[in-house]
Amino acid sequence: MIRAVEKVRDRLLRAARALEAAGVPYAVVGGNAVAAWVSRVDESAVRNTRDVDILLARTDLQRATAALAAAGFVYRHVKSIDMFLDGPEAKARDAVHIVFAGEKVRGDSLFAAPEITESEPGDQFMVVKLEALVRMKLTSYRDRDRTHLRDLIDVELIDRSWVARLPAELASRLQYLLDNPE
Repeated sequence: MIRAVEKVRDRLLRAARALEAAGVPYAVVGGNAVAAWVSRVDESAVRNTRDVDILLARTDLQRATAALAAAGFVYRHVKSIDMFLDGPEAKARDAVHIVFAGEKVRGDSLFAAPEITESEPGDQFMVVKLEALVRMKLTSYRDRDRTHLRDLIDVELIDRSWVARLPAELASRLQYLLDNPE
């Protein structure tokens, strides 16, 4: 189990270092971004995640592909998902998944993903800003996204004051989670 967690962390750090070395703007999103934010408050509350999600500008995809290839990643576009497999024999679970900045992740998404400018330096990589991360999680709103949001609520990074800061569609989703913490 520990090795599985280490492999995801290694994949994240290798990808971030490769993008930084090539001067490609990026931000970590998804479960690793939640973990980065939660760890700022309470490391013992961090939840492990099985994959790596990176926010990129579509215009930087070619440069990102070259940078990540040099680090051993293999680009694939499968079922409308852009990803970088961690080697030629890797599975989709062993990949860096790409979210394109300013674009909807799915056609039915309420809002587009944030822009690259909505990021900041973390301890070891660029991470999407908390407000942008919360919007992304409320937009996707899958079971894992609700769990991630509850993690952010549990460490008091999100509270009732956030409801007024969000568009109505997202505010109602957050209000539900605040009212139903389990």
